[in-house]
Amino acid sequence: MTNQFINIETIDAYNRSFNLSNRIWSVVIKWDNFEKFGVGSQLTRAADSISANLAEGFGRYHKKDKIKFFRYSFGSLLETIDWIKKAKTRALIDEEQ
Repeated sequence: MTNQFINIETIDAYNRSFNLSNRIWSVVIKWDNFEKFGVGSQLTRAADSISANLAEGFGRYHKKDKIKFFRYSFGSLLETIDWIKKAKTRALIDEEQ
């Protein structure tokens, strides 16, 4: 008998956002304190929120609750993109990173 329930770890968006946040962490952790606690903290928190909100929405029972957290996740994605642009502009990361 196959499992009729979907596991969060089979969802591509969750896996990609989870991996992205860990990649960002591995870069930011090496920065000097000023950069780490300014841009780095905001960037890391925004990136962590993407997969965290997907997971929380996934665990909700009611459709409106699910949608609310999926929208939060999308907002965190846009915030992460903004912080990445700032980090590139301020020469904290390069194009490859």
